[in-house]
Amino acid sequence: MIKKILLTLSLGATLLLADTGREIMQKVLDRDDGDNVITNMQMQLIDKNGHKRIRDMKTFSKDKGEDELKLIFFLSPSDVKNTAFLTYDYADDDKDDDQWLYLPALNKTKRIPASDKDSSFMGSDFSYSDMTEPVLNDYTFKILKESVVKRKSGNEKVWQIEVTPKNQEVIDETGYLKSIAYVRQDNYMVTRAKYYLKKAGRVKYMDVKKVEKIDGIDVATQTTMTTKKGKRTIHKTILIQSDVKMNQDLKEELFTVRTIEKGL
Repeated sequence: MIKKILLTLSLGATLLLADTGREIMQKVLDRDDGDNVITNMQMQLIDKNGHKRIRDMKTFSKDKGEDELKLIFFLSPSDVKNTAFLTYDYADDDKDDDQWLYLPALNKTKRIPASDKDSSFMGSDFSYSDMTEPVLNDYTFKILKESVVKRKSGNEKVWQIEVTPKNQEVIDETGYLKSIAYVRQDNYMVTRAKYYLKKAGRVKYMDVKKVEKIDGIDVATQTTMTTKKGKRTIHKTILIQSDVKMNQDLKEELFTVRTIEKGL
């Protein structure tokens, strides 16, 4: 009888945790990440042999109500210079996010369809779907456990939350069978994540290596994404943000297809 009561209590606690997983992820999305932001960004692409390519970018972001507008301009090297990327990240769950990529060599702007959003963004370990926020209604959430991520800067107490797509359409669009998000309990920032890819048993590991307080807001200034198959590293991307400026005078008119075609 006691075993049965304990089992019932245990199942009830598990269900309670599962119910709160979405609430935590909603707070992740609601976390203040600044507005009217201009940033210098460096993308380091590292192949399986350790060879490194460096790409320098300038990024702009602006909130439009609950939506977010984002611009990325590639500054160097010469083979990607003047390439530009524009995103309209809509808060409305029923509205698909819009993304455009301008390719100067072809003098052509390509709209990224949903079928291509699981593709690599500019040769990195990040996909086009990683460039926008997830639609929470597309997933189920379950808190697996609480744990601690050990850093040189100090330990981070986190929730480990399993995120599972509700249907095959979401899997096909994102390329992920499921993921595990490590959410910091002090600021609701995803500090680590593990993504299980539908492609050939591969796994991607995201890790926020450095966080800086800028204008009172926690900003991830160094993030890595590593693609592995088993224990073998296939590719790695390091994103470094610097000279982060918030509350700049960014006009909504900046975030247009015409801007990415015209350039900085």
